Amino acid sequence: MRVVVTGATGYLGGRLCAALAGAGHDVRAFVRRTGDASALPDAVELAYGDVGDADSLAAAFDGRDAVFHAAASVEPWLPDPSVFTAVRAHSIVEYLLNQAVLLSVFPSMGTSCCSKLGDQVNVRGLENVLEAAKRMPTVKKIIYTSSFFALGPTDGYVADETQMHKGKTFCTEYEKSKVLADRIALQAAAEGVPITIVYPGVIYGPGKLTTGNLVSRILIERFNGRLPGYIGDGYDRESFCHVDDVVSGHIAAMEKGRVGERYLLTGENLSFMHIFNMAANITNTKAPYFHVPLWLIEIYGWISVFISRITGKLPLISYPTVRVIRHQWAYSCDKAKRELGYNPRNLTEGLAEMLLWLKNEKLIKF
Repeated sequence: MRVVVTGATGYLGGRLCAALAGAGHDVRAFVRRTGDASALPDAVELAYGDVGDADSLAAAFDGRDAVFHAAASVEPWLPDPSVFTAVRAHSIVEYLLNQAVLLSVFPSMGTSCCSKLGDQVNVRGLENVLEAAKRMPTVKKIIYTSSFFALGPTDGYVADETQMHKGKTFCTEYEKSKVLADRIALQAAAEGVPITIVYPGVIYGPGKLTTGNLVSRILIERFNGRLPGYIGDGYDRESFCHVDDVVSGHIAAMEKGRVGERYLLTGENLSFMHIFNMAANITNTKAPYFHVPLWLIEIYGWISVFISRITGKLPLISYPTVRVIRHQWAYSCDKAKRELGYNPRNLTEGLAEMLLWLKNEKLIKF
């Protein structure tokens, strides 16, 4: 098929482009002029633009059969939260109308989600993708990469695709933006737009050390002695999924996924304490001897944010990250297994591969 991928220079998007090209598809990567596309295969065509610009998206979608919208800002904290959710407006009247619509759907969000005029990625980016796709009659399917955050926390149980976020409280601005975007995607599906939505869990594996590759970054800190203890008391639960399994799930969603359906591309539901223990067993190294309490990590997160505002360098751990870890995010991927043939690998196998990659890259030693 003739496909286009947004977010093609990201952790997930880059590997998705490579897998699609390897499977024989005609791949066009939608990238920003400032993005680093050097790691993309030579067979991948580049189209330049920005998800904030619907015209550049439409040009990239021209002649394509399917659109993979994987572009997102995934940081738990940014100095300017409007990057996540601010509504772009051409006039103050349009801005106020947009704000009124959002507040009518999510009255508990207050006005912070629409506090600034300006470009952003997660909400307006999806709206622009939908607008651009409607202009191009060749586009027969849109695969939208959402997030487990869009479904909300699962404290004490395992959720599936039927769960809807309550929309009352949010750990991060990213979570809030993905909930808003999820509603937009579902409304588009209800209106007949050929969109299929996939919800990856916490992605891990070899590849770019972006915010989306959080597990690798945390284990780098652990193996280099900068994170000596467990993160919290082990109450947290995350659904860990290997990046290449998530990529395969995306391609299966294009080939087999039903229009208007939601598919969780997740994996084993475990805590970061389990991840640390598994990493120690795989590498024959010592596990942590103690737990670092979350209240202390949260203080560190606030300090990191303060320093970030001075240096401009985003922190590895911010106080919103700690809010996430105070909850459980456990999900079932049975639907994706049944309908897409999704087959996530064993976490021990996936971690072993990732740890070896980190060692070969001289990022850790064991």
